[in-house]
Amino acid sequence: MADVTRVSVPQLETFIARAFEAVGIAKSEATIIAELMVRADAQGSEGHGVFRLPQYIRRIKGGAVNVKPNIRVAREAAGMALVDGDNGMGHLVMRFATQKAIEKAKQAGVAWVGVKRSNHAGPASLYAGMPLEHDMIGLYLAVGNANHLPPWGGIDMLLSTNPIAVAVPADEELPVVLDMATTVAAYGKVKTKAQRGEMMPEGWMMDREGRPLTDPKRANEGFLLPIGGYKGYGLALIFGLLAGTLNGAAMGKDVIDFNADDTTPTNTGHVIVAIHIEAFQPVVEFKKSVDALIRDIRNSERLPGVDRIRLPGEGSYAAREDRLENGIPLPAPLLASLNQLAAELNIAPLA
Repeated sequence: MADVTRVSVPQLETFIARAFEAVGIAKSEATIIAELMVRADAQGSEGHGVFRLPQYIRRIKGGAVNVKPNIRVAREAAGMALVDGDNGMGHLVMRFATQKAIEKAKQAGVAWVGVKRSNHAGPASLYAGMPLEHDMIGLYLAVGNANHLPPWGGIDMLLSTNPIAVAVPADEELPVVLDMATTVAAYGKVKTKAQRGEMMPEGWMMDREGRPLTDPKRANEGFLLPIGGYKGYGLALIFGLLAGTLNGAAMGKDVIDFNADDTTPTNTGHVIVAIHIEAFQPVVEFKKSVDALIRDIRNSERLPGVDRIRLPGEGSYAAREDRLENGIPLPAPLLASLNQLAAELNIAPLA
């Protein structure tokens, strides 16, 4: 991509943390948020990393986010908990919830932790991947922070991208990490296309007359398309019921469009599930079985013209290796918006 500046991970983390401190978030919590946001950029999830910083800051300034939340467990049993995020930054809320799920799974074998009164928390794989360090499988669901998907056959925006992520550890191979929206493209990708002045591929969006929509600057004239047609609509509905309705979080017409509203709390709902492998079988045996399956898939016969068969998560790991060494690529429009934000907050700009 032309006109891109590479910024080191430590430099970007410092910049983001200072921005959050400037609007009243404690230094320790600002550091946590910054690390998670840059982790998103490092793995290639550009629509959920520093790109979101100006929006987060606007919502904090607008009073839509609590900068001093009392994140706590509202209900719990042996293998479950419901976390009340007290309208705090989603990254802080989900980090707390994921740590609680891991802690409970060590005792119960499996732990399901629901979340209410949270906010946008970045890419799903950030949290599904945290249990990997504890020899656990992680599963994450969420209600998206804006409705861009109608029911199948309709045009009223009652559903969101409602993502899912699953992370499965391996032994010698890389973990298998699936991170996907229930729409063909996440709305964050539409926004990044708009900022860069790029067009969308056909199949991402449709206008209200059923015609393909490829100009991201006209996104409000249409809606995202679900994966697999009516099946994707069904998945979005069920994931929203589990991550939103079950937790007492927003779902359907109650979802706040945080792209357009800087003053209203979103009551975002999430779910994190941690599965302790040792409760099912010895960890080493499981990981070796995953390795064997990965190799069977990778070495399976390919179609003509296919160079290799890839596993979910490989692209993110490759991006991480490159970006940790060479820095996070920031396109010129994004860098300009971040430096404008720096001027407004009276903090040092990015180089």
